[in-house]
Amino acid sequence: MASLGNVLAVILGGGRGARLYPLTKMRAKPAVPIAGKYRLIDIPISNCINSGIFRVHVLTQFNSVSLHRHITDTYKFDAFHTGWVQVLAAEQTPESGEWYQGTADAIRKQLGQITAAGAEHVLILAGDHLYRMDYSAMMAFHVENGADITVAVQPVLKEEAPRFGILKRGADGRIQDFVEKPTDPEVQARMVSRDDPGRPFLGSMGIYAFRTQVLIDLLEEHPDFDDFGSDVIPYAISRQPVFGFDFEGYWEDIGTIRSFYDTNLQLTRPHAAFNFYDARSPIYTHSRFLPGSIVTDSKLTEVLLTEGCVIEKAEITHSIIGLRSQIGAGTTIRDSIIMGADYYDRHGHQIPLGIGAGCYIEGAILDKNVRIGNDVIIKPFPRGTEMDNGDWVVQDGIVVIPKATVLPAGTRIEP
Repeated sequence: MASLGNVLAVILGGGRGARLYPLTKMRAKPAVPIAGKYRLIDIPISNCINSGIFRVHVLTQFNSVSLHRHITDTYKFDAFHTGWVQVLAAEQTPESGEWYQGTADAIRKQLGQITAAGAEHVLILAGDHLYRMDYSAMMAFHVENGADITVAVQPVLKEEAPRFGILKRGADGRIQDFVEKPTDPEVQARMVSRDDPGRPFLGSMGIYAFRTQVLIDLLEEHPDFDDFGSDVIPYAISRQPVFGFDFEGYWEDIGTIRSFYDTNLQLTRPHAAFNFYDARSPIYTHSRFLPGSIVTDSKLTEVLLTEGCVIEKAEITHSIIGLRSQIGAGTTIRDSIIMGADYYDRHGHQIPLGIGAGCYIEGAILDKNVRIGNDVIIKPFPRGTEMDNGDWVVQDGIVVIPKATVLPAGTRIEP
């Protein structure tokens, strides 16, 4: 196969991330924290590094400052290494004054930078998925089959077909048809690719390998193609060799508050489907020099606890406790994600960073740098509930406290 040095990875940072609001109120979607100490962008970049792909572009256009800072602070290759991770933000040019209109349009607007890299192949990735994948296996499959385009595919449950782009693949591995989120039973029957009643379909993972020149030609010759899933892939299937590469490992799209919440809390289980402990394929992130956490006279059950925390006389169950979290005496936390803080208090404040004493927090996500006074009560709402109260938001019944919010002592958030 071609050397992985001839592969350029391009990670799509996504748009406004409205479905992850308010976690995306002050940051780009790939910069959203996950598992207490990582960011979503760490997943695809780590997969690239572990696969031997060291040239990576990250495309973004909304709230990109924290993402840029994280990438700059984290992914530094030495002077003897040819790799780099670069953020390419949307910009006005003589050719275009518009922002990215979709996944394909984002690549089109950065074709100059992609061409300059001189790579033979381009690997296009999403910035909001949780999975561990060896891209070198996909690239070997791509080259050995003489594919112009290769799409990573995963078996899909019959009842989940309306959530995915479904692909029909022939015995030779070549993709023959594509339907975006089919709901019609007749259409679904036409798209069966697997002899498995439970998982008869193949769904696109939003991971694409292109021969670079094919990618350039498709985007330049069809300026109306804004999206890969809706425009580029369906068009190319009948005209060029497009193959489907099988991936059967853990993969989760973290595109909504509900999926973000459920996926994070699954990580607290002792035998979770995905974990961050694989020494052969680690997930990298920003190196921090924080002390070990101090836990005093507390009860912790199924808790993912990170560094730099101070927990006193608390009861915490099935929750994530992020970096530098401060939790006061007598507080109970259940089924919640506490993202912690970016710093320790530097100046006096009436309500310190963290969670005060005597609080009860259940079914909630507390973003970074929040200040929760004493005796605050937060309880989940029925699933499907949506509301925005400014200082707190409910998405699908989950209470989300936005970044840097201050909740006075005695605040009650409950149905």
